[in-house]
Amino acid sequence: MTAETATLQSVEVYTKGTKAWFTDKTEGWISTTCISNSISGNKVAITFQGDNDLQEYVFESTLAEIEKTSGANLPPLRNPPKMEYTDDLTNLSHLNEPSVLNTIRTRYMQHLIYTYSGIVLIAVNPFDRVALYDPDVVQQYSGKRRGELEPHLFAIAEDAYRCMIREQMNQTIVVSGESGAGKTVSAKYIMRYFATADDQESVGKKKKSGGGMTEVEEQILATNPIMEAFGNAKTTRNDNSSRFGKYIEIQFDEGANIIGAKIRTYLLERSRLIFQPQTERNYHIFYQLCAGAPLSEKKEFELGDHTSFHYLNQSGTGMIPGVDDAAEFEVTQRALSTVGLSVQLQWKIFRLLSALLHIGNIQIGGRGDAMLNDSDPALLTATKLMGINASEFRKWIVRKQIVTRSEKIVTNLTPAQAHVVKDSVAKYVYANLFEWLVGVINDSLSSPDLDKVVTFIGVLDIYGFEHFKKNSFEQFCINYANEKLQQQFNQHVFKLEQEEYVREKINWNFIEFSDNQKCIELIEARLGILSLLDEESRLPAGSDQGFVQKLYSNFATPQYKNYFKKPRFSNNAFTIAHYAHDVQYEAENFLDKNKDTVPDEHLTLLQGSDFDFLKDVLEKAAANNPAPQAENKRMSMMFRKPTLGSIFKLSLINLMDTIGQTNVHYIRCIKPNEAKVAWEFEPNMVLSQLRACGVLETIRISCAGYPSRWTFEEFADRYYALVSSKHWDNKSNLDMSQLCSLILDASIKDKDKYQVGTTKIFFRAGQLAYLEKLRADRYNECAVLLQKNIKRYIYRTRYVRMQSLAIGLQCVARRKVAQTKLQSFRERKAAITIQSCWRRYVARKQYLATQQFILQLQTAIRGCHARRNLSTVKEHTAAIAIQRLVRGWFARKQYQAKRQFIIRLQSSIRRRNARKQLVGLRSEARSANHFKEVSYKLENKIVELTQTLTGLKDEKKSANDRSTALEAQIRTWTDKYEKLEKKNKNLETRLQEPTVPQEQWDTLQAERDQLATDYKASLDKIKSHEKKINQLTDQLDAQKQENEKLQKAVEEAQEKANNAADEGEVAELKSQIAALKAQLTQVLHTPRRQQSQSNVNNRSLSPAPPHTANLRSVSPTPTSNNGKLDTQAVKESLISPPQQRQEQQQQSTSIRNKSPSTASPTSRKARRNSTADVPNNRSKTSIDNIRHAELLTRNPRPTSIHQFGPMLGGKAGGIAEAIGENPEEELATILTEQEGLQEEILEGLIKALKMPLPSLQNPPSKKEIFFPAHMIGMAVTEMWHQGSIQESERLLFTVMDTIQKQCLSFTGDEAIVPCAFWLSNVHELLSLICIAEHKLGSEVHSGSRKVGSWQDFEKLASTVKFELQCLEDNIFHAWMKELKKRLGKMVIPAIVEGQSLPGFITTDSGRFFNKLLTGSSQPSYTMDDLVNSLTKVWRSMKCYYIEHTVQTQVLTELLKLIGVSAFNDILMRKNFSSWKRAMQIQYNITRIEEWCKSHDIPEGTLQLEHLMQATKLLQFKKASLEDIENIYDVCWILSPTQIQKLISQYQTADYENPVRPEILKAVAAHVVSGDKSDVLLLDSVSLDDTTNPFEIPVPRKTEIQRYLPAWLNLKRLRRLTILVQYQKDQEDAVEATAIASP
Repeated sequence: MTAETATLQSVEVYTKGTKAWFTDKTEGWISTTCISNSISGNKVAITFQGDNDLQEYVFESTLAEIEKTSGANLPPLRNPPKMEYTDDLTNLSHLNEPSVLNTIRTRYMQHLIYTYSGIVLIAVNPFDRVALYDPDVVQQYSGKRRGELEPHLFAIAEDAYRCMIREQMNQTIVVSGESGAGKTVSAKYIMRYFATADDQESVGKKKKSGGGMTEVEEQILATNPIMEAFGNAKTTRNDNSSRFGKYIEIQFDEGANIIGAKIRTYLLERSRLIFQPQTERNYHIFYQLCAGAPLSEKKEFELGDHTSFHYLNQSGTGMIPGVDDAAEFEVTQRALSTVGLSVQLQWKIFRLLSALLHIGNIQIGGRGDAMLNDSDPALLTATKLMGINASEFRKWIVRKQIVTRSEKIVTNLTPAQAHVVKDSVAKYVYANLFEWLVGVINDSLSSPDLDKVVTFIGVLDIYGFEHFKKNSFEQFCINYANEKLQQQFNQHVFKLEQEEYVREKINWNFIEFSDNQKCIELIEARLGILSLLDEESRLPAGSDQGFVQKLYSNFATPQYKNYFKKPRFSNNAFTIAHYAHDVQYEAENFLDKNKDTVPDEHLTLLQGSDFDFLKDVLEKAAANNPAPQAENKRMSMMFRKPTLGSIFKLSLINLMDTIGQTNVHYIRCIKPNEAKVAWEFEPNMVLSQLRACGVLETIRISCAGYPSRWTFEEFADRYYALVSSKHWDNKSNLDMSQLCSLILDASIKDKDKYQVGTTKIFFRAGQLAYLEKLRADRYNECAVLLQKNIKRYIYRTRYVRMQSLAIGLQCVARRKVAQTKLQSFRERKAAITIQSCWRRYVARKQYLATQQFILQLQTAIRGCHARRNLSTVKEHTAAIAIQRLVRGWFARKQYQAKRQFIIRLQSSIRRRNARKQLVGLRSEARSANHFKEVSYKLENKIVELTQTLTGLKDEKKSANDRSTALEAQIRTWTDKYEKLEKKNKNLETRLQEPTVPQEQWDTLQAERDQLATDYKASLDKIKSHEKKINQLTDQLDAQKQENEKLQKAVEEAQEKANNAADEGEVAELKSQIAALKAQLTQVLHTPRRQQSQSNVNNRSLSPAPPHTANLRSVSPTPTSNNGKLDTQAVKESLISPPQQRQEQQQQSTSIRNKSPSTASPTSRKARRNSTADVPNNRSKTSIDNIRHAELLTRNPRPTSIHQFGPMLGGKAGGIAEAIGENPEEELATILTEQEGLQEEILEGLIKALKMPLPSLQNPPSKKEIFFPAHMIGMAVTEMWHQGSIQESERLLFTVMDTIQKQCLSFTGDEAIVPCAFWLSNVHELLSLICIAEHKLGSEVHSGSRKVGSWQDFEKLASTVKFELQCLEDNIFHAWMKELKKRLGKMVIPAIVEGQSLPGFITTDSGRFFNKLLTGSSQPSYTMDDLVNSLTKVWRSMKCYYIEHTVQTQVLTELLKLIGVSAFNDILMRKNFSSWKRAMQIQYNITRIEEWCKSHDIPEGTLQLEHLMQATKLLQFKKASLEDIENIYDVCWILSPTQIQKLISQYQTADYENPVRPEILKAVAAHVVSGDKSDVLLLDSVSLDDTTNPFEIPVPRKTEIQRYLPAWLNLKRLRRLTILVQYQKDQEDAVEATAIASP
């Protein structure tokens, strides 16, 4: 392509509608739109129209001129609107000066003060407080790569921190810019970031507990107010301008922990102490001291208002708007204390400062010679405070001494010279005090062990470029330092880049840039300005005019004509063309300021001061700045004192060397306007700063360059693991460059992302971070594999060794324990046997006495009641008899009338029906088959009757056997009686003998009484047995009569069936069959119904006892006694053996069968009852039982039933058989063996427990959930009943400790079910403890139960309840912490990054971000994972019966975590603010809202309101101001800062129009400075605590359920459960008897 063609193409780009830039005096550049483009011959004319002022702008040139400048003179093109809002200037498609200015201005109008420009961060001072530095923002940037979030100071700090860790190289952050651009504040926030950011990734990094800082970090931050107080002052451009330079090294150890810091200072502006221009101030510390010092110190130091001191009132400005000097003084004092300065030492500093103020007030008079009064109050006060002689100090202020070889000459000074001497003393003292203060801070901050300091990050905050109306020596040094920094920046970013690219022979195009080396040589060369100044300063007759003349003569050559200029209208000034601006310096006082000398007399006076602090300050300063060694005597005077210029030059060279050895990060601070007005943008001022700081060159080199580079060896050594080991095996002898190429080919597919040089590899920005991620992933995989196998081997070896040792120890221990237990059991059994015999004797004696008294009392009372009732019964009987006769007569009369009528009617109808039936029966009778069927049915009936008779005979036989046994027992008792009679007679005979001693007589008498008692008891038993025999005899007789009747009926039926031959006999047999059916129904059916309605546990064929029947009958049962319960029968039924109860059942059956007329109405009445009247707990038929069992077997979940039915065989006597003779003793034994019981509880119920899984399809019952709590509560309650208070306390605390450890052992998803299960069980146990305490207390107060010490028990109960509440709180918070951790990992990938709505899939935008994250990957979690996790938590709480309030709090807290985390992430993500992404997020939120509604959590959706309104905002139209007002109305919950943040980073689609600048400006106008409620980020949800404190729910109303699953092999607990249940049944029976008895 020819040059002409290229020129034509560049001109043809400007078609109609193309936007370009034109220069403007006020705006710098203005935007225009092309309206015409004409090329006529060699002339080019392009017409534009201004976008704002609509003026016409014409570009005219020739093709030759355009070709000559390569198109540089054409109007710069404007970027598309979508590109103008980028946060990195390197992303601009058209890189030119106006585009950069427009992007920075556009972002600034949106209150976005930070913008990237390649490796440089541009920070525009807002002159307002912004919510960009809160602790939450710090944590947002911690661990994030540069480019993931919006540009920020913290991103640069984090980048430097990561580079330091990754490369193990020192870092430097250079904060540069003009005065007032915000350098000091930026450096302060950078240091605060390093001190407060919590790095979660670095290995060895100490975690900050509670968000606090270490002592070193607090001290580092405390240096800021100290340095600002002593080194900053108000200037015309800045209210807090640094009047010195500082370089802070923050020192780190191997674990990247801050262990110390070091401060270097440069060129304190000493002249500010004695003079300040208009509207400026002296150093802040003086105003703070005057405003904040207490009255006593003010009186001691003779301090007053700042206006009373000459050093403070020259400028006429003493106050800074919005700054309270008294409050700042307190801050300074606290900071001094933080760095280790005691209060006494602080007041010594303030005393010295007060002395300097008084030195300024010393009045020097005179015309020719200077005069100073000896009684000058300022002189006396200053010398007193400094501890020096006032007369000597006065003498050498007004005089000077010249030392020659032979003599000393003393001459008087002029008043001007005396003022200079006085001020030089003040400047000298303050400068030394400042150096001493820096030294003390360094001693306090520096790490005591320098070997621990591995790396450091330096923050350079040095004065910016200064250009005032009058510029003196201070401005010259400041601008010289900025020239050096600019040169370093040029070398780092441009010069070194290109040179290295050339050396490495990679493809690269040279970029021209302005090199300021000539200007630096002008200043610091061997014959430069500083050398000439030092030379003139050493001459005795040297003057400022002589210095200027030397400059004119030396730099008048053409070599320096572009950098050094002579002013037109001044012979005492010179101009230097700096990189930023031409500055004219006034040479007045250049020599004096450079010398900065103090007379030797004054120096000697100060060094001999009585004020020890002043002496220490001067000695330390002299040690830090030693005088150079002189070569000879002649040179000794010349080099005795170094000049200020030479000192500054040397320190600046050292600084440049330090920076050169570190990796440098740049922050360019921009001052947007001269008046320091908030959010005002002056384009020309900003443009000049952009041109000077090299931002445009940085943009170009960042786009086309390769900022990261590694040697082959370094790269291969770090990333060799990214390829297979066969490539880096030593045997293959592979070349290092080939290995690097293999790694690059396997890791980076885009060849443009790197270039391989001769010795190094060069990478585009972001590639090293990607390689680091691949390397970390690879190492993690290898580490996990190694750890898995090594841990398996170690733990298995340890387990086998511990197992064998444990088994051996257990054998020995168990043998010892068993022997001890056996001995204790023997002793206990013996003691119990003795106690039982003695207690039986005492109890029976008391019982007999009480019984005798009660019987006598009952007899008297009952006799009285019987006599009273007798008369009433007689009267009632007579009245009833009369009523009965009358009613009977009337009833019979009516009955006879009705009966006659009915009989006549029935006879007529029956006659007609009989005739019809007769015809049918005759025809049937002729049929032999019919007769056979009838006979077959009768035979079946007879067989059934025969079987019934056989059963009755068996019962009769068993009854006879029992009667025989009773008779034998009677005979036994009779024999015993006869033997006792004989023995009694023998004893009476022996008693009549007189030879018996008195003791033997008493013994025999006692035996006689005992025998008499036994005899009476035997007689009573015989009588009771006789009664029982009579009853059994009556029952047998009744059964015999009933059997005879049935036998006769059966015989008659057989005879009639056998003899039936004709039709008449057939009819008669039918009638008999009908009668037999009725009789069978009366006799047999009723007992079977009663049997079916009896207790389901009774499996015998005979009917149950009448008192156990559950019939809904109106009439009483045959054995009922006037509706009263037979308590004796109840007691006998509980304690009698099974055979005896079976006999009683048979007897009751026979008695019931005696009166069928009374049973049949009952059965008919029962038959009329509907199924709804039948109790639910009875079993209907055996078929129903089978069906019920089948339903139970279909249950997939393992369940258990109550053990007192099927477990004991289903018999009524099963419990008695399983319990044994002494259940109380066995119960006490189980509770005494606490170790075994505790082991079963801890191992079986807690550690090895298989928890029922939460399921809504087949939810577990309450007893299946709460049985651990109920078993523990039952054991503890029984211990309390036994009086084992201390044992129960040990058991409970061991259980609580085990439960807590068990819950804390689970993490992540595994903690959901166990923690919910034990949270509910612990609350159930708390409820049981409360109920048991209340019940036991009522029993103790009523006297029915005794406890050892009620006070101890109450103390134990209160302690246990408190500890259970603490345990419940600990489980809840541990559970919530794990849930939050688990859910916190899902929120961002699922809600923010997840795109589950089809048709609206969007990709991340922004070229810089794509460079960092190459390729796209699916989120690690989806919305299904998030919803399933919430569902799992809800299902666990629901199935485990956790209170609804707790469920609501848990889910609300989790939803708040979701809402806050997602909202804060969207606010900080610059590439997720689009309407497509908002639709995806809104769809995800809708899924959560639907989940909340379906699970009855309506209040949970309120936690997502911020997130929902943010998505609405992104989807709303933003084309007009009315749309913006609608957004503020709808998004009422969002703060103005949040709305402004979302709109400012809104990403428009390709077919969308960008948000107009006036809209963005209107949105930014809603943000009000100083509004504390206007926050950017929501308060993050803490992992360790909840938003609302956890409140323990009210104890549940529950009772102990003695349920233990059958699959648990816990013998002691199961036996304990059976014994407790048996005792409960006995207590219930006694209570029922007491209630039923009269």
